[in-house]
Amino acid sequence: MRKVISFMHISLDGFVAGPNGEMNWIKVDEEIFDHVGMRIGKTDTALYGRVTYEMMEGYWPTAGDEPDASKHDIDHSKWYNKAHKIVLSKTMKGANLPNTTIISDNLSDRIAEIKQQAGSEILLFGSPTATHALIQQNLIDGYWLFVNPIILGQGIPLFVDIKDKIDLKLSPTTRQFTCGVTELNYTMDRQ
Repeated sequence: MRKVISFMHISLDGFVAGPNGEMNWIKVDEEIFDHVGMRIGKTDTALYGRVTYEMMEGYWPTAGDEPDASKHDIDHSKWYNKAHKIVLSKTMKGANLPNTTIISDNLSDRIAEIKQQAGSEILLFGSPTATHALIQQNLIDGYWLFVNPIILGQGIPLFVDIKDKIDLKLSPTTRQFTCGVTELNYTMDRQ
């Protein structure tokens, strides 16, 4: 069965964005891009909330075609254009987009169906609202977190309104990057 893995940059105090959605505090460099690119290259499905999807769709389809495109832009653009996109959105209901599935209702059933289909892990990129909805329905199987060396003090938290304890196992693939970001991989400890 396929797994849904939440991929997020997070502050040391648990925020995924500033109070107004700011992400200018996130540290990324070629070392992180190369590392992330290797794992993303092994997956064939991306999951987004509507806001993140629209942001991605506005940039990635043609980012690799720009004359000054970086290696990361070229590689990620190629991957993005091939990957199947799943978008959680009530407002995009009925939209017919190529290589894209819109989920507007029956979230638990629809995600369960997709998990049963052939393919690799499903990476949930950013999308705090979508992540919160999936957490509430126990649909996330793991967390791929990039802890940034900053305390924001306020913002959009990764975890909100958690009703039951969530047990996780830390993968031994923890990694420290030279820019100070630490990668943590957690999987659900489903007993």
